[in-house]
Amino acid sequence: MEWTEGDETRSAVWRSESGAPAPRRVQVVDDTMTADTAFRLASEGTSLLWRGDYHNARQLLQAIARRIDERRTGKKPRKKPPIAMPEAFHLHRQAQAQRARTLGMLLLPFDGDYAIPLRRAPEVGEACTEAWGPAPGEPFVASLRELLGVIGAHEWRRKGVEIAALGARIHPHYGVFSPVRGEYLALVQRAPLPAGTLAFDIGVGTGVIAALLARRGVARIVATEQDARALACAADNLGRLGLAGRVELVHTDLFPPGRAPLVVCNPPWLPTRPSSPIENAVYDPDSRMLRGFLAGLGAHLEAGGEGWLILSDLAELLGLRSRDELLALIEAGGLKVLDRLDIRPSHPKANDAGDPLHAARAAETTSLWRLAAA
Repeated sequence: MEWTEGDETRSAVWRSESGAPAPRRVQVVDDTMTADTAFRLASEGTSLLWRGDYHNARQLLQAIARRIDERRTGKKPRKKPPIAMPEAFHLHRQAQAQRARTLGMLLLPFDGDYAIPLRRAPEVGEACTEAWGPAPGEPFVASLRELLGVIGAHEWRRKGVEIAALGARIHPHYGVFSPVRGEYLALVQRAPLPAGTLAFDIGVGTGVIAALLARRGVARIVATEQDARALACAADNLGRLGLAGRVELVHTDLFPPGRAPLVVCNPPWLPTRPSSPIENAVYDPDSRMLRGFLAGLGAHLEAGGEGWLILSDLAELLGLRSRDELLALIEAGGLKVLDRLDIRPSHPKANDAGDPLHAARAAETTSLWRLAAA
């Protein structure tokens, strides 16, 4: 990216985890910038390269966020007919994306060793190395919002997430979805095991399901994943839990070679496009992973084996996929439903009446579908 500072044209490498293009309009700003002006410039598409105090930049970002939220909620809405849920969902996603774009306009300079050349800037080298790899050795620019995500991920990784079903903590890495919703793990814990010899875990993520299966007594688990960050995260967690010797991690898309008496998959629940890499765990365009799992499951089940599909009905409640479509995919895969275990969510959004999607979230059910060859 290039910008003018004083009478000099400058340039630096642009870094964006979400794949946002390098800024074209850049204004150098400092502590004299007011929140109202910053909000106006960011809303108009001008990036703000910060040269002031680091903590003042954080306060400015919070002020811009407040103005975004006030603009969205401050005006009394006119009486309109109720919006159909698919449209409400897409409008919500658009608002989220616009908010992220606007907040992403406040930029920070970085030195090649991950130092931030600003007053009162924290030491972020360890957090950045965990998220982005070794220091690049040359200056670059990234958004303050993205840096705060890196710092937050570092804290999650350090503290871990308590998993009641495991009686232990899982430590999510940057870019790997944290298992904060424990209800689906309760289903994995209580479903009857068809065998204790071998299981495939399709899409290992943090490794939490593989760990839970091992704790339940499955002698060997083969866990697959196509994301390198997730593989590293799973290896870290399984090592912490003393289970690395019982779980084989395979870098592949969907199934490993062979068959197993149990094949488990917790695919992304919503069939729409993600806006950042970490959303790949939630959003799956056209249900690609779900379709691939159901189409290939029969060929990877031993005789009498079971496939466990862990899936929320939120997509159905949002009008993004129907129950009939799901059942048709199961039938097309040559599968039948042996049983279905259900549980209601306990996460905070299910009780947040201010959430635009509250009606769907409050009615949501997470299910473990026990499938077998028809």
